[in-house]
Amino acid sequence: MRVGVIGAGRIGAFHAATLVDLPEVDEVVVTDRDRTRAALVADRIGATTSDDVLGAGVDAAVIATPTPTHAELLVALARAGLPVFCEKPVASSVASTVAVLKEVEAAGTALQVGFQRRFDAGYQALREAVRAGRIGRLHGLRAVTADPAPPHSSYIPGSGGIFRDCSVHDFDAIRWVTGREIVEVYATGSNRGERFFADAGDVDTGVVALTLDDDTLGTAYATRYNGAGYDVRLEVSGAAGTLVAGLDARAPLTSAEPGVGGPAGPPCEHFVDRFAAAYRAELSAFVEVVVGGVASLCPGEEALEALFVAEAAELSRAERRPVRVEEVRGSH
Repeated sequence: MRVGVIGAGRIGAFHAATLVDLPEVDEVVVTDRDRTRAALVADRIGATTSDDVLGAGVDAAVIATPTPTHAELLVALARAGLPVFCEKPVASSVASTVAVLKEVEAAGTALQVGFQRRFDAGYQALREAVRAGRIGRLHGLRAVTADPAPPHSSYIPGSGGIFRDCSVHDFDAIRWVTGREIVEVYATGSNRGERFFADAGDVDTGVVALTLDDDTLGTAYATRYNGAGYDVRLEVSGAAGTLVAGLDARAPLTSAEPGVGGPAGPPCEHFVDRFAAAYRAELSAFVEVVVGGVASLCPGEEALEALFVAEAAELSRAERRPVRVEEVRGSH
């Protein structure tokens, strides 16, 4: 099969290199608005380039472009009958996401959204333990997404805000691991770093208090400033104990206890470093969707549910009140 990769930035280049190594993939076609960048990526991994993926005769496509371009690309690819893997989000707003998903459904094509934590070994083991009841009745969740340094200032205005950009991964992971729905959020945030976050109406650090449909309580913490390294974890506490995904030798955590110290290995420096194996696993699963006709393990409808929670969190932060997720879902 031939797979088109749209976008040759850091994650697009990584996806293209992953696809080249999959036995089911015969050719990877890379396209980017920056033709030089596309050519450099293609030459490095043994792929080809094209200015028009739809005209290149591909069997499937991967979208790894900036967020504002996702919706238009997805609709065009779906109407062309192509299965699509799309980095989150599907679109820049709930309304446009709903519209895109209607187009995908009408076209009858497959869509997999890039929530890579579903393919991380730690998160998968945590889900298995929770679903099997090995930690007993759940009562607490603590999710962390901490970047080592802020992105470029130009990224923030189009990012959708910290809850849509970062915490949405936690919202999806919590739903996926527990099998429960998040029904209410209460969010706040602060800016104590670069001014460009506030200028864009965003925050550089945010916290969301979560209530699940079985009254399990949780928090989702996100920050752009964690100089020790890239820190992504999910702690799940039950009557029989606590399990943590993301607590390993490279977790950028240091004990305050004398003589205990910090991580045994070098901390992860960025998201590709932390989730390299998960990114490969999710693309392998997508290829199975295309070749084997199996169901997507992260369809658009799941991404929409996580986005509803993120929208509720943004509304909560703006209006300084608890928000029921149904309030957001019902308005769309």
